Amino acid sequence: MRKLSSYARQNQTKKALWELDNICRSIYILDFIDDSTLRQSVQKALNRGEAYHRMRRAISYVNSGKFRVKTEAEQQIWNECSRLIANAIISYNTLLLSRVYEQKLVANDLAAIKVLKSTSPVAWRNVNLIGNFDFTSSSTPVDIEALAARFQNENFWRLSMQESDEESPEQ
Repeated sequence: MRKLSSYARQNQTKKALWELDNICRSIYILDFIDDSTLRQSVQKALNRGEAYHRMRRAISYVNSGKFRVKTEAEQQIWNECSRLIANAIISYNTLLLSRVYEQKLVANDLAAIKVLKSTSPVAWRNVNLIGNFDFTSSSTPVDIEALAARFQNENFWRLSMQESDEESPEQ
């Protein structure tokens, strides 16, 4: 790329690569128009990105949404902390969903497996975003196995599915 960039602007190789890119883009657009499955997949990916950004906004909404930083470095730290917290929530949810999925696989609960396959770990209703948090080493670790075991109870599973149906599509 560096070598191509150093050539004259009207270089034949560079022109050919631009045209190849145009052809690939045109083929993709035609596939996108014709293939409803591709459109749905793209829309689903866009929705996941939007859900992540909504979660990041919710995490950043401390101090009643007042952004209190003085320097660009503080703003960068604020942003990175928000990203770290979001990734921790996603990791936690992924771990919990994986354990519940394994349980439902063993129980051969096909309906639950279908629901879990379409469930995104980008959610935060199960996480307290306001309050005091203790990150010292003396705090008790989260027992994912015990949390996942609650979903083995059919009544608990049914109740949690009813609650998720009643929630707004925001999260």
